[in-house]
Amino acid sequence: MDKALYTSMTGAKNNTLAQAVHANNLANVGTDGFRRDFVAARSMGIWYGDGLPTRAHSLAESPATDFEIGQMRETGRDLDVAVRGRGWIAVVAPDGREAYTRAGSLQITALGQLQTGNGLPVVGNGGPIAVPNSQKVEIGGDGTITARPLGQGAEALVQVDRIRLVDPPEDQLEKGPDGLMYLKDGSRAPVAPNVEVASGFIESSNVNAVEALTELLSLSRQYETQVRLMKNVDDNSQAAARLLQVS
Repeated sequence: MDKALYTSMTGAKNNTLAQAVHANNLANVGTDGFRRDFVAARSMGIWYGDGLPTRAHSLAESPATDFEIGQMRETGRDLDVAVRGRGWIAVVAPDGREAYTRAGSLQITALGQLQTGNGLPVVGNGGPIAVPNSQKVEIGGDGTITARPLGQGAEALVQVDRIRLVDPPEDQLEKGPDGLMYLKDGSRAPVAPNVEVASGFIESSNVNAVEALTELLSLSRQYETQVRLMKNVDDNSQAAARLLQVS
């Protein structure tokens, strides 16, 4: 296989992977608490023995997550919470593992279970949080959930549970295909008493729509360049073959 063809092929391949990552970021610009992903590629020289490399291939780097905090948007809804600064809300992932999210648009199901907007149970001190039938539910700054039973006055507030708030080191977290964060070693992060939430607020995605769209356009042009290079290599190969046939 021609060396130039293989080099441009690796470039086109990694351009395609990068476009997929940035397209996913752009698609989640309106997803509460979403953390955008980084993707990068670098040139990797190819050596045969001593001396200088004969060519360079494109090599994909390990993707990473941008942990920059998104903007807080006021909603005034009692069950909406946004983590102040660093920290995460613990939830139960679809596979049963403990996962972490910043999406704090919470809701109470007909069975009294406290869940995120996409239906994930929120974890408290003793597991998934269950809220009794109440006329008003409030969430304090430390994640404490209080409820006023039906037909009772403000003096009858009951402490239901406390949302499990954690703050593991960012280098120990990895994003799963479902967009949730997990500890790389599969363990559970300890409760972080310093983490606070703001009731009546939601954290927006940290994706910059203009930047993501610009990156997509740039990567698309780079991909077209790689494809044109592959076409030129193929044309040159065919022309060389015709010359050999004539000779």
